[in-house]
Order: sequence, then C-alpha cells, then structure tokens
Amino acid sequence: MTIALQAADLDAARIDGTRIYLLELLKRFGTLAPETAFHLYHKTRFNPELTPPHFDNYAETALPFPSQWMQTRFALEMFRTRPEKIFFPVQAVPVFLPASAEITVTVHDIAWRHYPETFTPKTRFKLDFLLNRAVARADKIIAVSEATRQDLLASFPNLDDRNIRVIHHGFTQERFGITVSVDEKTRILASYGLRDQQYILYVGALQPRKNLIRLIEAFGILKASAPEAKLVLAGERAWLSDPIIAAREHSPYRDDIFLTGQVPSDHLPALYQGARTFAFPSLFEGFGIPILEAFASGTPVLTARNSSLPEVAGDAALYADAFDTAGIAEALLQLWTDASCRAELITQGRARLTHFSWDTCARETLDYILE
Repeated sequence: MTIALQAADLDAARIDGTRIYLLELLKRFGTLAPETAFHLYHKTRFNPELTPPHFDNYAETALPFPSQWMQTRFALEMFRTRPEKIFFPVQAVPVFLPASAEITVTVHDIAWRHYPETFTPKTRFKLDFLLNRAVARADKIIAVSEATRQDLLASFPNLDDRNIRVIHHGFTQERFGITVSVDEKTRILASYGLRDQQYILYVGALQPRKNLIRLIEAFGILKASAPEAKLVLAGERAWLSDPIIAAREHSPYRDDIFLTGQVPSDHLPALYQGARTFAFPSLFEGFGIPILEAFASGTPVLTARNSSLPEVAGDAALYADAFDTAGIAEALLQLWTDASCRAELITQGRARLTHFSWDTCARETLDYILE
C-alpha cells in the first residue's frame, strides 16, 4: 500500500496551524503503519523548522515548478506514479487526478464564507474554487472540529455526512508542557523587553479575522486600571494587516504594544509561560491550536464564544463577545486582577488537554485513510 502526501506546506517559511498539523502527523505515521509506504511530494526544500522525520517506509520527492504546482506538476506526478491513496492535509486538490486513487482531504475551516471582508476578493475566489473542488473529488473528508463539519454540511447540502469525520488537532506536549527554567525564561523575555507576568499575549498571524483591532482597543481601556500591563502580538503580518498596524500606531499606549514578528519556535514556550493572560478573541476559527498551547503552558485563556472556540476551550476559558470591545476589556481586567480566577482556569485548562493529543489525531487520521 502506498499513500502519497501533498507536503508542499512544509516548504513554507511561515509556521502556522496547518503546517504543524502535517508535521505532527508525519512524526507518527511511520510507526503506526510500518507496512505502508508513504511518499511526500513538495516543491523545493523543507523549512528547517518543519523538516519531517525520517522513517524507513517514507520517501520524498521535490517537484520544482515555477507556478501552478498543485494543478500541474503534482497532478502529473500522480498520473505517472498512480498511488492507491492520496492524502491532502489542506483543502486543495488538483482539478485532474487518477480516478483510481482514493482521496482524503482535511478541511480546516471555511472562514471566508462567514467573514468575506476579512479576505481579499482574489483570495476568496481561490479558496472557494479549491474547496468546491476538494469536496467534489474527495472520497473522505476530515473536519478538524464539529463546527467545521457543520459548516460543510450547511454549505454543501448534497454532501453525505457519512463521508465526513471529525478528528481534532492536538498540542505539542514536549514543547509546551515542559516548564522553562526561570533563567531561560527571564533571558528570552528580556530579549523582547518583557517581564514575567506583566503582559497579555496573542500568538498568530496579524490578519483581520483574528480581531486584533478590538483587542488593541480593549487593551487601551484596560490600561486605565492596569497601567503596568503590556500587550504582545506574536506573529508575522499577513493579508490586510495595515489597519492592525495603524491601530497600534494610533493607540496612546503604542509603546506598550509589542509586535514581535515571527517568533522562533524555541521562544514560544517562554512567551506563553511568562504571560499573565493569553488573549484569542478571534471572529472565527476552524480549531485554535494556540488555545491548547496556552493551556499546556499554564496560562489562563480569554477567547470568544463562536465557531470552534467553545468546542476546543470548553469550560476552561473566560469568554467575551468578539464584537464587544468593552466586554473584552472587562474580561482582560478580570484575568489581570483576579488571581483566584486565573488559578482556576489554569487548573481547568490542564484538565481540558486530556481531550486532545497528536497521537490520537494521527492514529484516527491514518485509520480513516486506510479504511
């Protein structure tokens, strides 16, 4: 049995949830199915931070091509090699593939259909095309949350719900579940001009769906009661990020709002563990891996009650209406000043982690592909 995997995302410079997802699966697939041959296809060379593990039953092939890699070079290679099964870890499938191949596709979210204004018209068109093609061609669909599954069924009324399986993401215990030493944490925080427990942290791309303008405005309200507080937005600029940068520049507290850019992966555990609160008030998420990373780091979480976020956070987070700036500020103040609330959420967050693991995700994913 040969499974071909579209692994071009591991070439990318930016590390996000979909790339972490694929890498964590690859760490486990070889051990879970030693009799299965896995073949990874990508464009040029893997990002060093996302280099997949090497196991005996895995091979990789780089397929250099200047443009339209998925629709041309990868598709042609599938016709040439004709694998029995092809796994697409993101919702992008070529127009033409061998009819004999069984296709499994992971759908992470369809956020652009809920909040089209948070995407460019070109991006919306592309995402719609890719999703429609993926749903039409897939023999099996993995939804990363029940919220995503329900979205798919609502968007595609003729889709057979028996062909969709919910398989949750996990979290990287060996990175975020290990306590960073005091000296190491102090050193890393100092490199960003930060002190332990004196800041609110957000981790993720700077883009409109993350609701960062309201978070910046809510932080401004918080400052009246907590003048020592700082806000750290840890992530690189993405699409339509100019208004976010402008909101920071126009804030009277801009000197206390830190834009770190892309953070090295070995700095993230210290940043999480040093934060007094993790703020993730997104307008929409297909899953929300950073919530689990904060739970594992012992950091209380503020999030929004929409999309998949309650499915992930359960009762272990403090919630605010994503559209209510004053409500977000009130929740931030509660987490900043109420030590007992923080302690309770930290305990509940760690308990919540028992529902999520990459081991379970990988096993269920591979079982589904091989069924």
